[in-house]
Amino acid sequence: MNLQQERIDTLCAELGFKGLPNHYANLCQVAAKEEWSYSDFLENALRKEAEDKEIRKIGMLKKTAGFPIVKTLEEYDFEFAQGVPKKQIEELSKLTFLQKNENVIFLGASGVGKTHLAISLGEKAIQAGIKTRFVSAADLSVSLENSQKEGRYRQVLQSFTSPKLLIIDEIGYLPLTRNQADHFFQIVAKRYEKGATILTSNLNLGQWDKAFAKDSILTAAMLDRLLHHAHVIAIRGESYRLKEKKKAGIIG
Repeated sequence: MNLQQERIDTLCAELGFKGLPNHYANLCQVAAKEEWSYSDFLENALRKEAEDKEIRKIGMLKKTAGFPIVKTLEEYDFEFAQGVPKKQIEELSKLTFLQKNENVIFLGASGVGKTHLAISLGEKAIQAGIKTRFVSAADLSVSLENSQKEGRYRQVLQSFTSPKLLIIDEIGYLPLTRNQADHFFQIVAKRYEKGATILTSNLNLGQWDKAFAKDSILTAAMLDRLLHHAHVIAIRGESYRLKEKKKAGIIG
């Protein structure tokens, strides 16, 4: 590395240009070969930096989203699942519901692909540069409950209310205590018409009080907010995971 390259690297570091040092030498070669003007070189250098910055941004959004696994809509078996309107899912993948702060609720038995669809939409949001957070209903409630005891409640609450898209998985798999249900309601209330939320549940909406400490009043107030601007998609059919095990002969 020559002294000029060192000076350029130092200036890039001072300006926060993390990508340009990786492309500078190659850009110089191309510029000389194709006889770029000074403005052409500057434009291409800045474009490379912008592209790298976008890649880093998406990488950070993926890291902070907390997805347990990567899933895409292209991988989803629409023929296997019943009650999944492909056109509606494709329309949701355009992310207009995020712009309108609308909610999406996937209902159905275990294994029919609710989480797959939720994560797939979350991946679309991240690729569009939208801050997204994934969490199970139980982990969400426990996090808020513990943060209250530790004096960090506002900070943790903000971490769930600030993302443009919040995905809450597995409502109903583990019943919440009354205190946990209150915390969950706070999230719904604070996000109402300010952000989009995707929820998945193995319970019909009429059974959600079972998940929230059997508090029908709190559940009704929460559903009133969630359903005001919502797309509800009920998925029927057997578990995709069990289907694969049957095909493999693991179960009868």
